[in-house]
Amino acid sequence: MAQTRALPEYLVRRYTGWKATTFQENKSWYKRLADEGQRPRAMIISCCDSRVHVTSIFGADQGEFFIHRNVANLVPPYAPDSDHHGTSAAVEFAVNTLKVAHLIVLGHSGCGGVRGCYDMCSGDAPELNEATSFVGRWMDILRPGFDRLPEGDTDTRVRALEKEAVLTSLDNLMSFPFVREAVENDSLGLHGLWNDIGEGSLEAYDSETKEFAPI
Repeated sequence: MAQTRALPEYLVRRYTGWKATTFQENKSWYKRLADEGQRPRAMIISCCDSRVHVTSIFGADQGEFFIHRNVANLVPPYAPDSDHHGTSAAVEFAVNTLKVAHLIVLGHSGCGGVRGCYDMCSGDAPELNEATSFVGRWMDILRPGFDRLPEGDTDTRVRALEKEAVLTSLDNLMSFPFVREAVENDSLGLHGLWNDIGEGSLEAYDSETKEFAPI
């Protein structure tokens, strides 16, 4: 059995402060969420990078977004093989049970997972090619994106790969039969976004022009 430790004091202070202010001031709203369950408008698949603050970017209230985070905001292809699939399970729950109207993949600048994939595919990170590397095997999802990169300097190619991570996830989402059905009957909209952390800017992918454009 895992041996746990006491919660750090700074987290205890932050919790008690939240409970005494934000929670108390919105107590009826929290009770409604608890009693009626969640009805999020959208699912957002974002990177687990601590700098990507989804609710702050969109000024979201509690209960508004169903958020799934993983390394490099990747969605694997549909693979009903009875194995463990956390991201696929989250997508299934959001689309089939919660009936979200929008499914958003949010990439970002300076993504460590994407840079790891770039280095691995370039031969500069042999440790990620080891079968025992969880990060490396997860980033295999993005290998097709690496093969599509244009020529250029490393920084330009890595940034392009960050956006390829979004496109790869969007393509893989369409391999899920229930996602494809929902998209085709107009009950679900897919969206690809990329956030520049330092600039605070947001770009959206346009499937007609096949480019990311500033919002």
